Amino acid sequence: MLDILSLIGRNSPLFDEDLEKLEVEICQIVSSSSFLVLGGAGSIGQAVVKEIFSRNPQKLHVVDLNENNLTELVRDIRSSFGYISGDFQTFALDIGSTIYDAFIEADGHFDYVLNLSALKHVRSEKDPFTLMRMIEVNILNTEKTILQSIQKGTRKYFSVSTDKAANPANLMGATKRIMELFLANHSAKIQISAARFANVAFSDGSLLAGFENRFLKNQPIVAPNDIKRYFITPQESGQLCLLSCVFGNNRDIFYPKMSELDLRSFSELAIKFLSNKGLEAEICENEDQARKNVQELKLIGKYPCLFTQSDTTGEKEIEEFHTELEQINIDRFDTIGIVKNSGERNSDDLNHFIEQIAEFKKNNQWKKADLVMLIKKLIPEMNYTDNGKYLDAKM
Repeated sequence: MLDILSLIGRNSPLFDEDLEKLEVEICQIVSSSSFLVLGGAGSIGQAVVKEIFSRNPQKLHVVDLNENNLTELVRDIRSSFGYISGDFQTFALDIGSTIYDAFIEADGHFDYVLNLSALKHVRSEKDPFTLMRMIEVNILNTEKTILQSIQKGTRKYFSVSTDKAANPANLMGATKRIMELFLANHSAKIQISAARFANVAFSDGSLLAGFENRFLKNQPIVAPNDIKRYFITPQESGQLCLLSCVFGNNRDIFYPKMSELDLRSFSELAIKFLSNKGLEAEICENEDQARKNVQELKLIGKYPCLFTQSDTTGEKEIEEFHTELEQINIDRFDTIGIVKNSGERNSDDLNHFIEQIAEFKKNNQWKKADLVMLIKKLIPEMNYTDNGKYLDAKM
């Protein structure tokens, strides 16, 4: 079995110190509260659901579009934890739909609403249509569910962000930064918290999960050799989200305390991944060479890899959890830092953004440049350059 902690260069789970101190209080809060988890069938969402379920909540409802992942989530929970005395249900719903609105209208009374739904891939910003979907999921659905939570008297609203929201170099990170602005805009009416965190190792669609898929299909492993990222495990992602949701003060954004020593390159992780399989990386010069002789190389204990320089739109060499302009608290927790002032925008600017998006959708026509310009008006610090090359153009 793959040892994810060892692969990403750590000996123990990241948040153990804080969890040990807070566990009794966490259990008391969770066991006396009701929870709605949106996007609960994704990798982070499932991790959050498990953290909540294991502490016996009074009510735990999970919403996600992916019916198959919801089914597996229930099977996983039943097989790992069994049952709780509280109300546990899953719903295969689109958060942006009128059906979801009816679901909220029928009940909608939750102490905590956690929004884990997101379009998280930089590759999804390549065309104007998927980019619009990213805006809809990351921003508009957040705004919608916050307003519904306010109306229903929710105690706390949590939404997951990303380290890519700090000094964004891509549109995905920028949409999450705008989401943070919408969160702050509503913080006078409802308690808000969020989390920025590192890449979740082996989460759905991640490059590390891609290593496993390529290996299972006897295909070469490809990775950039000049990109370094912070990594946490799926369980740690769930723990950080729950800690922020339960203990975050209004407008707090939690992030893992990690140093440059925790940065790992994808090529380094590819070599360690293969070593875990008992194989040595065979470095290839191009895609054609990498595609050949996979089976033959495996017979002599090797596996083809192609490590390349990153040249696609939206990549940052090294990620960061906060900017120099943001106020940071690193004293409250042993393993977690907090961004205390996530910035503000005039409500008129945020409303203008929504109105313009609505106008584009009403006319059923927009260009990517229109959306980029609109995003830059809210996030002028965004350092985004579209060089016309995207990850889908590479193996």
